[in-house]
Parts: sequence; structure tokens; C-alpha cells
Amino acid sequence: MDFETAKARHIQLSEEIEKHNYAYYVLDDPQIEDYEYDKLMQELYSLEKTFPQLITPQSPSQRVGGLALSTFEKVTHEVQMGSLQDVFSIEEVREFDRRVKQALGKSVYYVTEPKIDGLSVSLEYRDGLFVRGSTRGDGFVGEDITANLRTIKSIPLKLKKAVPFIEVRGEVYMPKKSFEKLIRKQEIDGEPLAKNPRNAAAGSLRQKDSSITAQRELDIFVFNVQQIEGYEINSHKQSLEFMSELGFKVIDGYEYYNDIEKVIEKIERVGNSRGLLSYDIDGAVVKVDDFANRNILGSTAKVPKWAVAFKYPPEEKETVLKDIEINVGRTGALTPVAVFEPIQLAGTTVSRATLHNQDIISQLDVRLGDTISVRKAGEIIPEVVCVKSHCENSQPFYIPMICPACGTKAVKDEDESVIRCPNIDCPAQLLRNIVHFASRNAMDIEGLGTANVELLVNHDMVKTVADLYTLTMSDILMLPGFKEKSASNLIDAIEKSKSNELDRLIFALGIKGIGQRSATLLCERFPSMEEIMNAEREELTDIENFGEILADSVYCAMREPHRIMLIERLKEYGLKMTYTKKESSQKLEGLKFVLTGTLSTMTRDEAKALIESNGGKCSGSVSAKTDYVLAGEAAGSKLTKAQQLGVKVIDETEFLNMLN
Repeated sequence: MDFETAKARHIQLSEEIEKHNYAYYVLDDPQIEDYEYDKLMQELYSLEKTFPQLITPQSPSQRVGGLALSTFEKVTHEVQMGSLQDVFSIEEVREFDRRVKQALGKSVYYVTEPKIDGLSVSLEYRDGLFVRGSTRGDGFVGEDITANLRTIKSIPLKLKKAVPFIEVRGEVYMPKKSFEKLIRKQEIDGEPLAKNPRNAAAGSLRQKDSSITAQRELDIFVFNVQQIEGYEINSHKQSLEFMSELGFKVIDGYEYYNDIEKVIEKIERVGNSRGLLSYDIDGAVVKVDDFANRNILGSTAKVPKWAVAFKYPPEEKETVLKDIEINVGRTGALTPVAVFEPIQLAGTTVSRATLHNQDIISQLDVRLGDTISVRKAGEIIPEVVCVKSHCENSQPFYIPMICPACGTKAVKDEDESVIRCPNIDCPAQLLRNIVHFASRNAMDIEGLGTANVELLVNHDMVKTVADLYTLTMSDILMLPGFKEKSASNLIDAIEKSKSNELDRLIFALGIKGIGQRSATLLCERFPSMEEIMNAEREELTDIENFGEILADSVYCAMREPHRIMLIERLKEYGLKMTYTKKESSQKLEGLKFVLTGTLSTMTRDEAKALIESNGGKCSGSVSAKTDYVLAGEAAGSKLTKAQQLGVKVIDETEFLNMLN
């Protein structure tokens, strides 16, 4: 295929994919099956691989992220992203209406809309193309998070009309289903759990690696035009309708009234429907519709006088604590769960809530039979707020120091509040261990994600990671959803993993504190499993960046009976137990590089690995001490700074020539 033909097909594919994105993510009305959509994306990727010059910031391929940033550039907002005055009672809403009528000498129309509990952002478009997105910050200065916002599929990269310039404001949020999925993954990975959808959304938007943001399934509602050129808009309702015409996902469920009592009815309806919504809200916003009236009303130093935000109180209910169950998490953490008489909270029936750990139980002084107060944190996770009264003859509760899943004696680290089961073969930890073992940076067993691991565990096909290497085609074909081709691919991937280097296996074993880099350092010092298992504490502390704690972790792990038996089984099944040291050169010794833009023949991580394996160093920011800036397509502010400082800028060809 020649370039012009490829270019025409690329434009056609991009338009078709974005049309389906709009139907799915904005209209909630998918037009094609996922398989057909994936085929379109694969064709797009193939064209861009053959003709990298087709890649533009507006290409659907750029929604997957992958640009790693060292910092976020500051953005000064030309129009302040202000906050609203909060009110907490219906009478305050009526008082707001009285002030408006008194100032204007007439009644007005209000737009009432849900107040999404997320992170406020600005989106800027020039000639219909998305050019920049930023956080609210302090209202005057925010941070440039354009790369991360591109990954949100409900944000149009190209508007339906080529407006000369428009800046809109929206609220990025994490849908409840996405939040529950994130919590589940964090539990499996042994990470701290996000507190609520708002915190999860904020943390996802500020990821330095936009590919992580892309995995978080964020969404947005747009609710305000900050500034616009080429069009005149006179009211809030008109602006919402216009933004919808442009292809934005506009704030859901807004209504238009000139009677404050109707507004109040709307506020109450929104509040009663909180538990039924797929996203989190913390209030309802009431805004004067007409912009001319807003100008007359003006603002105080902090908030506009033409709007208020009614905040719903957190719903709490009392109930009786019947039991405290001890669940074993994927990392062995023993987590207490309160079991109580069922209550209705935020539209759902609730009968269980986490108590986190022994410290929280002692702090609240929770006892069996107590009357407790429960609420939903962020409308999703139930939590015990306090004890209202103790049951007669109640006794303080302490988590038993025995794992309820396997009977192993539990342990408590001095630096943690968590009590853990140390048994790596504990059935409660099995899913997390296998998912980690098969992950990309560990044994890289393609096709063995969380869903398929759950199938294997639930069908009792694996009770330890070693059992993966006993699976056959007929075993896999018994699982729902597997056909001959997919079963064959999984068996091949498991077989292929046997030849991985030892440092991957060491990382896959899930030894506390051992990451990818420390696993490699360990194998470079002791290039066989036998040597690692026999290494003394003093020898381990001699390894670069290994302190006494990490050395002790490896020493103890390699002497656990369960882990010794596991390693013996893996050895029997033919996994590689030696490490081949990678050849390296010092061609770039003493040179400091900064990477920016998109490279055509390798990823930035691959380029970084090449630099470091040849003795060079990589930095995230350009300074006078930088020797070279390796710049690819769409290089940003780092390239500009390099030019200002006189730092030598090289392209990919020059970089490869340096290595050759």
C-alpha cells in the first residue's frame, strides 16, 4: 500500500472509530460488537506501524497512553475555575432565591443539575481539535494533564464543528463499576485500597505514565463553557445544548425551572436517586440561567452570587453488630469485617462493612452485640463510623492470631498495623499469587489474566503456581469460553515461560520487597537459584541497594519450607534456574540523556534500557548538565528547554549511530 492510499484509509478508520467511541461512551448506545471494534483498531495500529508519520495527537491510537512524564507543566487559567457557595439546608436554597430576586427585581430561570463528585478539569480546543487539558488547581493555576485526558474516550479529540477556540470545564469521575474493579485489582496486587471514587479519579489523572490512566476507565461530564470564539452564547441552558452538539458528554439530568419550589423538588429527587446512579454525586447545583443576569449579580471575592451547591449530608444509620468475620486478603492480610443487621443506605441493602485492622477496632472499641453507626464512604464502600452503645457484658475484640483459611500462625510486622498469614500456599492468597506470577514483568504468561486465573482456581485446576505447568489442552478446553485455538495459545505461553531468565522467576515468586530491579541485582550477584538459596545475610547485604531489611526478607524467604518445595517443583518442570548476565558496553559512560516525544523504532522504555546498558544515565528533566536530548515525534516542552539552554538535540538515527 502506498502512503496516499494509507493516509486516506487512516482518515476513514479514525472517523469511524471515533464515531463508535461517541456512540458507546457518550450516548451509551454501542453500534458494533467489541470484536468488530477491535479489528478496526488493529487495522489502524498496523497502518501507523507501517507509516509512523500518520500518527497525530487526534489519532484514536493516542488514547492508550504511554507517555511517561517527570513532572506536570503549570497552566495559568485565563478564566478562573472558581468554586461555588455550599448550602446545606432547603431554607438556604430559598434564601438564595430571595437574594437573586431582590438584586434583579424579577424572578429568573434556574438550571438545576447533579454535582458530580470528581476532579474538575479544563479542556481547550482550537479549530475543533483538542490541544490542551489541565486540572483546576487553585482556580488560577493548574497542571497540564493533556496526555492523561486523551485516554478518556468520552472526551472528543475532534469536535463536530470547527469552533475557532473553545474552553470548557468538566468533572472527571470514576464510575462505580470501574472503582469496584480497581479495588479488586488493588486487593489482588496487594496495594493500598483507594478510599473512594473521587480520590481514585484524582490519583489516576495525576499518573506520570498515561498508560496507567488509560486502564482506569475514567469518564467525564462537561458542564460549562469557560470561553469561546466565533459563537455567541447567552445562557447556561444554551451552552449545554451547544456543547452536546459539539460531541461533548454533557452533565446528565439537568432541568430548567423559574419556580424555586420546583428546583427544591428536583434537588430532593436527585438526592433520592443517588444509590441508583452509575456515578458518585455529593450534591445538586442551582445556577441562574441567563448570562446577562449573572453579570448583574456578580461575584464575591470567593464565589459567584448567581449559583449555589446544595450538599447532601452523608447518610448514616444505626444497626446491631452480630459478628466480626476475619477475611484473608490476597497478600495474606487478615481483615476484620463487621456483620450486622441489614440496613438501607443510599438505595441499597447493606449488612457488611470493613473494620480495616486491629488498630481501628481498638480505636472505635467495637464489640460483638454493640449498636453501631454505619455509612457509605463515597456512596459505595460501607464503613463503621462509631459505636453508639455497648452490649451488656461485652468484651473488647481482638483478631485471632491464626489464619482462618489454613490454620497457620499469623504474624504482625513491627512497621505495619496489619496481621498476616505467612503461608505462601494459603488458599486465600492463591489468586493473587498466580496473577502476579503470570504478569508481564514476571513470567509474562500471555492470556493468563485475572479472569482466566479465577476460572482455573474456581475449577480446582491449580492450587499453587507450579500447577500451571501440569495443565493440558484438555484441561483448558473444559473451561467456559475456551476454544481449541485459545487453549493452545495459553498452553504455548505457559511452556514458553519456562525459558525466562532467573531474575523474572525471582520477581514472580513474590518475595516481600523484591521488585524487578532488585531481582536483577540479586541474580547478577548470585547467578543460580542454588546460590541464591544458600546465600547468607551478610553476603546479601553486600548487593547494591540491598539493606538489612531486604537481605533478611530474601534470606528468610529462601528458607521457608513452602517456598523450597515450590522451587523444587518448578525445577522438575523445567524452568530455568540460572541467570545469563547481559552483555553491556560503556559507549555512553558518563553521558546524561533526556527523552521526549514518540520514537518510531522503539519505545521510550526500550531506549532508556539501551542507554543504561551502555553506561549512560537518563533524567526526567532538561538542565545545563544534560548532554543529549533524544527527541522523537511530537516532542514537547523539553525540546524547547533544550534549545534554550543550548543542549545538543539528537534524533533516533543519531542515537543508534552512537551505539554502533
